[in-house]
Amino acid sequence: MQNAINCEPLKDLVRTVPDFPKPGILFYDITTLLKDKAGFAQMIDALAAHYIGKDVDLILGIEARGFIFGPAMAYRLNAGFVPVRKPKKLPAPTAKVTYDLEYGSDSLEIHLDAIEPGQRVVIVDDLLATGGTMQATVQLVKQLGGEIAGLAFAVELDFLRGRQKFAEYDVFSLLHYSE
Repeated sequence: MQNAINCEPLKDLVRTVPDFPKPGILFYDITTLLKDKAGFAQMIDALAAHYIGKDVDLILGIEARGFIFGPAMAYRLNAGFVPVRKPKKLPAPTAKVTYDLEYGSDSLEIHLDAIEPGQRVVIVDDLLATGGTMQATVQLVKQLGGEIAGLAFAVELDFLRGRQKFAEYDVFSLLHYSE
């Protein structure tokens, strides 16, 4: 199901920054879109609209930018919000997954009681690039017995083919960049 809201004009609100964070990388900076009240509202409405009627119990937001979209989507969908954090940020017992990065590794955690078995969750993040962070979060959801209702992204870098790692899921991205 494709979203009926045309978000292509939102690309005009995204700033591109060459050579960030390192030479040869073109960074798509959504902070300029976020500060535009109409653009931000349209983005949240479009992300949430894709999941209306899909019996979503929880929205999981991945630190840090998933925290921007997650609570607003949860509100729109009458769902709860759960943060997925970097290590040692959550106060109660957690489940943890470590995953590989280009240069090293990182970890994500979620409270052990954040998801009840069978709850339907949508995981949201700002960007789908290679998919490593999302793969780790999917593992956390599975560890806790949750069911993935969808994976949502504000931006997808199609040329990095991160989507291919999630063929079994409903992957929904608003803005697509081919390079």
